[in-house]
Amino acid sequence: MENSSAFTPFPSDAALAIAYVRWQELEDVYEPEMALKHGTLFPCLNKPFYGRRARYGQQKRH
Repeated sequence: MENSSAFTPFPSDAALAIAYVRWQELEDVYEPEMALKHGTLFPCLNKPFYGRRARYGQQKRH
């Protein structure tokens, strides 16, 4: 059986992941119904997914 871990471009003691999470200030929040609709309590985190490209409110061209 071949050893697949014989060569790796990473050091053996490399960290798996290092995350950075910005401190969230409690400012504006959605009402409960709106929060459920948008999937977040915070308007500043409301980042809709439009598929392959962001359309920034523009209509899809045909």
